[in-house]
Amino acid sequence: MKKQFKKLLQEEEYRAASNEEVYTVGIIASYEISKWLKIEDEVEKILTLGNIRIYSYRPFSKSNVSSYKYFSEKDFNWKGEPKKTAFKDFIDEPHDLLIGYFNKRNIYLENAVLHSKAKFKVGFSKVNQELYDLEIAEFPTNIESFLLELKKYLVVLGKLKN
Repeated sequence: MKKQFKKLLQEEEYRAASNEEVYTVGIIASYEISKWLKIEDEVEKILTLGNIRIYSYRPFSKSNVSSYKYFSEKDFNWKGEPKKTAFKDFIDEPHDLLIGYFNKRNIYLENAVLHSKAKFKVGFSKVNQELYDLEIAEFPTNIESFLLELKKYLVVLGKLKN
């Protein structure tokens, strides 16, 4: 899967970021972060956007109940392509903005961001600079600071009204 990921990443290099205004938001987060932070609520409050969907990566365990909010390594085929229908639909949806809300390298989270058809991708710096159109240097626990910085850039880029 890592080999396929690197190949796709090189192909994705020439993807042009959209200039469209943001109305829909997709969030890909780690389970640990989404468990402790109310990311959707904060995005809605700070960015004043309402059409928000989140998917969180949770390592596979037989005791986990299947859910439309989580994905695991079992939801990718051997090529690294999403295979769970709800997750694939989320990845294939052309969100105006995708937020990769994780700050540690994780092949499954990174692969989900890479496969996403989102028009503008944002995430934390020092994860994988090739994935995002915009990176923000912040700690995930400082969600308000991260989103205020994101809002500032989205306004400057004309993607969000002030």
